[in-house]
Amino acid sequence: MLAFRMARRRGEIEVLIDVLSVAIDDVKVTHLMYKANLSYSTLRKYLAGALDKRLVCKVHNGDGAVVYRTTEEGKMLLEKLRDVKGCLRD
Repeated sequence: MLAFRMARRRGEIEVLIDVLSVAIDDVKVTHLMYKANLSYSTLRKYLAGALDKRLVCKVHNGDGAVVYRTTEEGKMLLEKLRDVKGCLRD
């Protein structure tokens, strides 16, 4: 019998980790969408939640473009989530 591994979908926590990780550096919504590997509609859902919880903030960069940035609270949460994920992997 052939053994193969099916691709599994990311859970909400893993998606949130990806969004917070990508937004550590100021990032435009399109780049965030591609780097976090999310559809636009899914990204909007996660961004709305992250903005509401103040994990990410929306700012205007020097060009006047809107960019997203992980807040200090978001960075602390990201560190804790990575620690938990690492413990579960061991």
